[in-house]
Amino acid sequence: MAQQQRQRRRRTRRREKPEFETRLLDLARVTRVVKGGRRFSFRATVVIGDRKGRVGVGVAKGLDVSSAMQKAANDAKKNMITVPLTRGTIAHDIFVKDGSAKVLMKPSAPGRGVIAGGAVRTVIDMAGIRDIVTKSLGTSNKLNVARAAIVALSQLSTATPVRPRAAKAVKRKKTH
Repeated sequence: MAQQQRQRRRRTRRREKPEFETRLLDLARVTRVVKGGRRFSFRATVVIGDRKGRVGVGVAKGLDVSSAMQKAANDAKKNMITVPLTRGTIAHDIFVKDGSAKVLMKPSAPGRGVIAGGAVRTVIDMAGIRDIVTKSLGTSNKLNVARAAIVALSQLSTATPVRPRAAKAVKRKKTH
């Protein structure tokens, strides 16, 4: 009898959907050399977002992977920004240099999709931007590129949007 009640309780108990989605961007094993040898820990870089315009990047270290990820998620919540979206894209072009990481972002026509690579794509996806063209220049360090993307998104204004570029047909001249 008691066992049946426990099973019923398990079935009825539902997990609540978390407020933010979490995506691991980078995981590194770091070493500290001490008198007795080496001490290992893990550094996690996490991007969190609600896909509705709020996104954050966090970094933290921990003795195991799960604690590092949890600490990084808490750090990302503290450093969260709100991105002004206009019809699923950004309002205007933006170029940001943050350290040695350079990120260029341009609005795109509806249906074009996310054209981005690596860390910038993760940040864009978590922010909920559906149509954008980006290019990451300079460093390939995921953490620095993600931070540059966050700086770029935080500097966006809600001004009247520039008309997004559509794919243009190339006209060729006739040669005789």
